[in-house]
Amino acid sequence: MLKRVLIANRGEIALRIIRACRELGIETVAVWSQADESALHAQMATRSLCIGPAKAADSYLNQDAILSAALATGCDAVHPGYGFLSENPDFADRCVQAGLKYIGPAGDVIRRLGSKAAARTLAQSAGVPVVPGSDGPLKNVRQAQKLAGEVGYPVLLKASAGGGGRGMRQADGPEDLDRAWQEARAEAVACFGDGELYLEKLVVNPRHIEFQIMADTQGHVVHLGERDCSIQRRRQKLVEESPSKALTPTLREEMGRAAVAAAAAAGYVGAGTVEFVLAPDGSFYFIEMNTRIQVEHPVTELVTGVDLVKEQLRVAAGLPLSFAQESIEVSGHAIECRINAEDPERNFLPCPGTTAFLHLPGGPGVRVDTALYTGCEVPPYYDSLVAKVLVHAPTRLEAIRRMRRALEELIIEGYPTNTSLAHLIMHDAEFVRGQYDTGYLDRNLEKLLELARTCDRLMEGAS
Repeated sequence: MLKRVLIANRGEIALRIIRACRELGIETVAVWSQADESALHAQMATRSLCIGPAKAADSYLNQDAILSAALATGCDAVHPGYGFLSENPDFADRCVQAGLKYIGPAGDVIRRLGSKAAARTLAQSAGVPVVPGSDGPLKNVRQAQKLAGEVGYPVLLKASAGGGGRGMRQADGPEDLDRAWQEARAEAVACFGDGELYLEKLVVNPRHIEFQIMADTQGHVVHLGERDCSIQRRRQKLVEESPSKALTPTLREEMGRAAVAAAAAAGYVGAGTVEFVLAPDGSFYFIEMNTRIQVEHPVTELVTGVDLVKEQLRVAAGLPLSFAQESIEVSGHAIECRINAEDPERNFLPCPGTTAFLHLPGGPGVRVDTALYTGCEVPPYYDSLVAKVLVHAPTRLEAIRRMRRALEELIIEGYPTNTSLAHLIMHDAEFVRGQYDTGYLDRNLEKLLELARTCDRLMEGAS
């Protein structure tokens, strides 16, 4: 087993990794920027070091500083978490070259799957269905126009090196394509330093279904069921649940086999997620594979009882998976709501600030992953995610009711959050029936915000 792990991340995921390491008897080294000097992950690790100024480019993205810290503290492995350097193949390569275990897939695998066009080709070679579109990167907008005419509008232009909804634009007709091309390419260059684009037919009103996989160095690849991530804002996930109400047992088995086939074809090792869109007619298509632990991984942990972070550490140490496909059983229902420091009334403007007061929900079947504490600062330099509220219950309806109760107990004062919006989603008939798709929030946002305003007025009147 590993002896000492450097965590190249911050916030709740850094704490999540620290806790898993402590339970396995592994020492941890936290790195922090000057903005995170009093952050919880810096306080809870066995040892912590400052690696630079507040901006991520000077700290959490500074490969030289992170590798120097790992070597100076005698670490034998690096865990990248999610975000930052977690899907950077050069960083994975440099860790290995420095004699460190990289807790994730090899650099060449990240590189292959990080190019969405290359990942699409790989999935096709494994017999996994893909959305009709370009077989590789497009050379220019004229090529995009020709292909769009062949597959039919609407289409989606996507950055080959993209992720998290960045570098992606929709074109509903020929008149939209040139603008969509310019915008997608500009954002792709700004976010990923790579303007390469490819094109896909847009599946209208799909469900976004992802399968969690784990693979070891002995060639075992197992999936741990699906998560439904269709409640999104600008392709950023807000609510995730498992199992998905949209899947029949037969469809679940078919998609699970496809996820395993895609991971096996890539020579994958570690935790990963194979993402699909599910069309209203029941057909499904591979869209990408994320080569890291996901924000929403606790949803799978709650329904399977598998500690995915501990399993990552075991696999990185060369141990085989602690389970086989036939031993994975999904029990009950789990839901996660992402709580962000942002103002839904101001187009979800990020709202950093000081946490003036904090009260976290508890009770049966409630889990909160957060790095918040009363008095802590939420800096303006990083993602606005401040907490993940999760519930587990025997049935989906019981899980929804439990989430309502948990969100009612959650108090975060000092800056706006999206807690009220999440609470209203849990009461919305479309969500409760499980008949939503990725267009849910576009259709319902204004209605939900007006309900929030009404509730606020009633509360003010009552006081």
